[in-house]
Amino acid sequence: MKKIKVLTIGNSFTESLTACFPQVTASTGNEVIVERANIGGCELARHWSYVEAEERNEICRIYNGGGCKLRDILASKDWNVVTIQQASHDSWRTDTFEPYATNLIAYIRKHAPGAEIMIQQTWAYRADHPQFHPGSEWGISQAEMYRRLTENYRMLGQRHGLRVIPSGVAVQLSRENEWNKFKNYPLTLLSELRWPDLPPQAGDVVGSCWWYKNQESGEMEVGRDLIHLNIRGQYLQACVWFAFLFGLPTCEIKYVPEEIGNTDAVTLRQIAQHAIERGV
Repeated sequence: MKKIKVLTIGNSFTESLTACFPQVTASTGNEVIVERANIGGCELARHWSYVEAEERNEICRIYNGGGCKLRDILASKDWNVVTIQQASHDSWRTDTFEPYATNLIAYIRKHAPGAEIMIQQTWAYRADHPQFHPGSEWGISQAEMYRRLTENYRMLGQRHGLRVIPSGVAVQLSRENEWNKFKNYPLTLLSELRWPDLPPQAGDVVGSCWWYKNQESGEMEVGRDLIHLNIRGQYLQACVWFAFLFGLPTCEIKYVPEEIGNTDAVTLRQIAQHAIERGV
């Protein structure tokens, strides 16, 4: 049995590991301990600004809900792996990575010298995200977001000699290999739907939709999360991380979440293995 201790310095795109990663690893006879210095939506620039604030003021503690300094978390265990990543909304913008990534990497090396620093490649949003619509602020497509973020992570890894966990590659491969691909829809559909009907959701490992009551109007509305992994995506991410960190094939994974069929799980494990072999 192999045991790996992992610290993630990220945001919600590593919080999603809690859903399946420990169970996936345990099903192979190995163990992973994951602790998180994540802050929702946190960019590399903001992580570094928090570190600077903590270093300027001895009583300032921002991480773990304001209970810890990042340096203390880094020194708290003999971490095998410490991961970083850019916030998804800035992942495609090259100028948002530096000098913050370089500063953070140096800080990790100082306070957790025995850990291997890895980078998680994040992923492109689902095709129905508003930023992919004509006239949006970003003015890019899903394919363009994926191309740009992939290049940014590849360059960051090469610049610092760090390995990149290909989570984003796996998400994109799953989209390309879906037999029933995600079907986009006009925005007008949202106003036409009546409970319990929802917009199309099948065919992507990213995104989910649900009904909720608008507390101001008192009416039911459709909520949409078009950036985070759903359970299929969380399983895919866990399989990628397992294979990458442990250096073992995904075919060794026995765990399958209750929400995923066995055949689908096999496909997702194969996609994860393909992503590992392709790399970023």
